[in-house]
Amino acid sequence: MTLDLTGLTTGPAQTRGSLRLVPLLRDKPVHGLRLDRRAHHEDVVDVGDGTYYASYIPHAYVLRWTGDDHATAAYGTRLAAAKADKADRERPARIPVRATRRMARRTGRDRLRFLPLHLAVEGYLALHFGGPEILWEEWSRRAVARGLSPREEAAYLGWSVPGLDDALRVFEIHPGQCGVAVYVADALASVFVVPHPGDYRALHPTLVEDLYGELVHRHAAAGLPAAALTDPIDPASVSSLADLRAQAERRRRRWAEFHDGTMAAGLLDQEDLTWETVQYLDVRGVPEAPSYSLARFLPPFVPRRENHIGEAILDRDGRVAYLKTFRLSETQVRRGFLLRTLAAHGWRLADAAAALGQRESELAMRLNSLGFGTLLHQHVLDRHRAALRR
Repeated sequence: MTLDLTGLTTGPAQTRGSLRLVPLLRDKPVHGLRLDRRAHHEDVVDVGDGTYYASYIPHAYVLRWTGDDHATAAYGTRLAAAKADKADRERPARIPVRATRRMARRTGRDRLRFLPLHLAVEGYLALHFGGPEILWEEWSRRAVARGLSPREEAAYLGWSVPGLDDALRVFEIHPGQCGVAVYVADALASVFVVPHPGDYRALHPTLVEDLYGELVHRHAAAGLPAAALTDPIDPASVSSLADLRAQAERRRRRWAEFHDGTMAAGLLDQEDLTWETVQYLDVRGVPEAPSYSLARFLPPFVPRRENHIGEAILDRDGRVAYLKTFRLSETQVRRGFLLRTLAAHGWRLADAAAALGQRESELAMRLNSLGFGTLLHQHVLDRHRAALRR
């Protein structure tokens, strides 16, 4: 199953330094679905099976679905005086650690609170989290007792991506815009889609609070410029305002085809995505109302290719109403690829090494370099290290 962005069209890109933002437009908002945000102070999530997930969590999304398209007010906001007291302005010196329940949790009949992007990251961290299913002689007892716990991955806050805050502040929001594709030095960093233009206007500033991968941060820090993608109009082909309008429309279509078929192909053309449904969002008592599902996906983990994790709200036909993606670094891709290869071969090092076309000692050292060395007995690591030296 690939991502189905039916209903979204690609608008003209805006470029600033290494940043390129490509707007995604809807002719009609998604029926009966609205998305707001709620500020969060918790930074630990009880996953529900005795596992706790700790991360930077700036806010949660609150999804409201109804059987009609009536306007809905933001949930979880308040009015504040123009001149607040000093006590109201000051933040506490430290925030106590509190656990919120679940990544996605219903807070009403037609309301769901979930943590944006953390659903996708949790899915990646949970990849073969339990470790080896069979205690072969190579694996330590810790590997069977604790698996990959604790499992951690690094990401960069949007504020630390040079130029992103300025780009989001000065770029124009188009009429009907319901999403954006963010590129850094023409590397696709993230895609963000919401159901309604009003939702996007409210959530556009939160892109600087999102998580971004290592490649994105490195390109931005290096100051690599975005390529100049121009398609000039031949003055000889324009003799009237109608000709100019036709030429402009032709270039909009050409740009959309180029973007969807070339620039975003690494995400949109992934055919081996693994999907997991997290919540079903049916409107009770309204048979004619649309139904949706909140799901997350993992890529095929093919090294040296683009690999994106993400989460989406899909209608019953699989079309995207909400989407947020995260581009994995090459190291993160290799970790996922190696875990899947081991699991596919019953966690036997010799079989996995043969499938990868390398020696068992090389695979053991590869596991160690990717941070999985503690899963192996120390004497096994020492033996393989000595074998490679010989």
